Amino acid sequence: MKMATIHEFNQITKDAFIEQLEGIFEHARWLAEQAAAGRPYHSPDELFRKMVKMVEDSGEDRKRELIRAHPDLGGRMRMSAHSASEQRESGLQNLTKEEYTKFQRANEKYKKKFGFPFILAVRGKNKEEIYAAMRERLCHSSEQEFQTALEQIYQIAYFRFTALFNQSNENGGNSDEFGSTE
Repeated sequence: MKMATIHEFNQITKDAFIEQLEGIFEHARWLAEQAAAGRPYHSPDELFRKMVKMVEDSGEDRKRELIRAHPDLGGRMRMSAHSASEQRESGLQNLTKEEYTKFQRANEKYKKKFGFPFILAVRGKNKEEIYAAMRERLCHSSEQEFQTALEQIYQIAYFRFTALFNQSNENGGNSDEFGSTE
């Protein structure tokens, strides 16, 4: 279900609101529940910013839990519909045997070093760019990579979040459309 305006989104039941938002941040129903309790919102931007702030205020353990909820890029494990679609669009679900092995080795090395899966907002990237980013980020410090993983989660969530709303400003630039600065 696509929401055309934030007003419509504010009016749906709590359960429907949670159902719409729970996949925005991978396996983070707690975040959708907190967002539901904070209604009403004046704009989609406000709602998204508040969700990011909820993550930022949640403490390191909760953030690590959020990071660890993401699937391996290029892996064949069961994943959310959002993740499967995003990986399919980037070519990660069509890896050759050699590419799959290469990604698996890099994922294992990454997880061994940082304790969580490699996370990248893959929209608009191909498998070669994704693999290059993985190799580059293996050089990060643990603190730097923890923050980078969160930033990538916010980017992934933003892509997913904007899909809920009519993003076109061609129909008059309503203040409750996504992208409003009000």
